[in-house]
Amino acid sequence: MPNPYATAVELLDLLRRGEASALELTDMYLDRIEALNPAINAVVWQDAEGARAAAREVAGPPTDEQPLLGLPITVKEAYGLVGSPTTWGNPDYRNNVSTEDALAVQRLKAAGAIVMGKTNVPLNLADFQSYNDIYGQCNNPYNLARTPGGSSGGSAAALAAGLSALEMGSDIGGSIRTPAHFCGLFGHKPTWALVPSRGHALPGMVAEPDIAVIGPMARSAFDLELALDIVAGADEFEPGVRYELPGLPEAGVAGLRIGVWANDAACPVSRETESRVHLVADALRGLGATVDMDAKPDLTGAESDGVYRPLLWSLMTAGSPKATVEAWKALVENAAPDDDSEALRMARAATMDHTTWLRQNHARDRLRWKWHAFFQDYDALIAPEFAIPAIAHDHRPFGQRTLKVDNEETPYYQHIFWAGLMGISRLPSTVVPTGLGEEGLPIGIQIVGNAQSDRLTIQIAQALETAGMRFEPPAAFPA
Repeated sequence: MPNPYATAVELLDLLRRGEASALELTDMYLDRIEALNPAINAVVWQDAEGARAAAREVAGPPTDEQPLLGLPITVKEAYGLVGSPTTWGNPDYRNNVSTEDALAVQRLKAAGAIVMGKTNVPLNLADFQSYNDIYGQCNNPYNLARTPGGSSGGSAAALAAGLSALEMGSDIGGSIRTPAHFCGLFGHKPTWALVPSRGHALPGMVAEPDIAVIGPMARSAFDLELALDIVAGADEFEPGVRYELPGLPEAGVAGLRIGVWANDAACPVSRETESRVHLVADALRGLGATVDMDAKPDLTGAESDGVYRPLLWSLMTAGSPKATVEAWKALVENAAPDDDSEALRMARAATMDHTTWLRQNHARDRLRWKWHAFFQDYDALIAPEFAIPAIAHDHRPFGQRTLKVDNEETPYYQHIFWAGLMGISRLPSTVVPTGLGEEGLPIGIQIVGNAQSDRLTIQIAQALETAGMRFEPPAAFPA
């Protein structure tokens, strides 16, 4: 029996050598879903019969034309997948059944992947936790009392419990990276628009959304590169667009110049989390990189956050009902001059006029140029992904939630900061696991690069993986 925790690259090698069949791998994962998924509720829809039928039709090993041939995978519920519900966890779309595959799913299928099912999400993909009134709560395989993260929480839980070989998530505020961090995985947030998101949408959504991206999640950084090469590339109405994705130089990590952003007053991280940033810095230094612990772009965390949140909220609330928008307008009009609450900031962002949005967009491009200037002197930057490891389930209204960082209570949504720091400037970011922490929970760290440096950040993660920073299966879900 193959190891369910094997990497996608390893499983494809078994198929290539004839040591396993597509049906054997598919049966293995479907059997594990049946036995183990009830405890974590990661896989919320599946087509076992269709997956087995597709596996039986696989007549040969993976090829250059079909590099994923025979590999069983799952995808986030938010992706269009023919015959499956695509609801984003929103009961208003309970009966929305996809009639077309998302473009990324089309590309994965064309590469030979067998899509077994779809994985859990939060309501409207808008939380660090994954629960909703359609599918229920998703649990972290390392501790069922904790969340696997959001919004690609089901994706992360499925990979961490050995229920799938590869996953596709999406990210606007850490939705790939936070679950990867919470579940000890590798996750990659691509450069904005490198991977077209067409079909990762609810009805009526067609345009490439601001800030948001889609990308792979896996148990190995080598799997990330494999998947990215399949799903990246311009959509068909941009036939002249080509991307250059340079990777590591011939010398590898040796000679790279690495900056470090280990903590920030805008969202302080725990001592344990900061120590893992230093651990990665030491590992890269040991591989020959030049690491500058004080090097970061010429901008402040507060400056970046002040641009990110209004643009984030303006996008996240764009589809809100008219009555809700009118209520936000009333809140803004009647607010006290000194009111700087999160609720009011969100209302202002949700109701900003186009001129105000354009000013915010100009501010965003000023941030992007500052990052670009930094990357003329440095190849990559390492930073935390989240202040603490996986958090406890908490279904109270957002405004009532807090998170404790080294015994200090902090606002819940403050913790979108580390994901937004890179997200607002449309940069690629790869999360690498650094092992389990004091509570037996994984801790991941971000590797950030300049635009289109996706292969570089992934290959730095590969070097760290080879040096020992690997996925560790949860003890409660043995192979």
